[in-house]
Amino acid sequence: MEKSRIDLPIGITLDRFIKSNQSQYPHAAGALSQLLRDLALASKVVNREINKAGLIDIMGYVGQMNSAGDNQQKLDLLANTRFTRALSKGGEAGGIASEETDSFVDLHNGGKYIVTIDPLDGSSNIDVNVSVGTIFSIYKKQSPLDEPLVEQDFLQKGRLQIAAGYILYGSSTMFVYSTGNGVNGFTYESTLGEYVLSHPDIQFGESCSYFSMNEALCLDIMDQEVLNFISFCKEERITARYIGSLVADFHRNLLKGGVFLYPRTQKYPNGKLRLLFESNALAFLAEQAGGLAISNERPILDIQPTSIHETAEFYVGT
Repeated sequence: MEKSRIDLPIGITLDRFIKSNQSQYPHAAGALSQLLRDLALASKVVNREINKAGLIDIMGYVGQMNSAGDNQQKLDLLANTRFTRALSKGGEAGGIASEETDSFVDLHNGGKYIVTIDPLDGSSNIDVNVSVGTIFSIYKKQSPLDEPLVEQDFLQKGRLQIAAGYILYGSSTMFVYSTGNGVNGFTYESTLGEYVLSHPDIQFGESCSYFSMNEALCLDIMDQEVLNFISFCKEERITARYIGSLVADFHRNLLKGGVFLYPRTQKYPNGKLRLLFESNALAFLAEQAGGLAISNERPILDIQPTSIHETAEFYVGT
């Protein structure tokens, strides 16, 4: 059953918004609210580092790959460190799984929540001053609080997310999240050092104004239905927009109405995007905003993951 929504004015700070909505979660005892604040704090630090990336030596590759086979950027590791530290010190997160690490981290603090995170999606775009983002999901720990974390704590369906969101670092920095009660966006006001509500109750438009995918993949796409859809979009003169930064592509389609596609290909027969670090969070937001996210003709949120770095084909939008 949908929780009643609390209407708050545009310009209210993220911190006050979180406090005002805390009454909807009487059993959370403020832990979820503090966890969201920890994520927001870390994002401010990462935002600062991104803004001065061209001035100090934090751009470029580090010469190693993450578990997904992506070349790691210096800023990938920096962002991972910033978010891990913030979540560790907060005490509400009992464990963290990051796209940048092979396994999960047990914080051994009895925290009731676990966090999965892509600390800096699209980081290769920073060298050319293109928007990037952070994607996060929050779940309840499934094993007893007084026992060590196990991998199964992280292998939960997206439908069980307590909250999810992303931070977009672009011409302005935005914190967009949902706790299962609509999607709200907050823009960072740097002179105040605060996120303020700028996009309340975001909803997908009914029309599809854009389609977003890397069309260089077309010769390798395994499903004819996807190729048919792309042809349909072109016949209908639906505008193609692809940034190559998942958060930025999703954000535009969320606000303007559109569909993002990352299909199965010969190189990635199970898709490339990570279920726990990217797809689940954005699927959660999409459904809360009146959209849909599917993989192999079923909702992303109903997929039971079998490994932390599992991938899936991904279609999300209007």
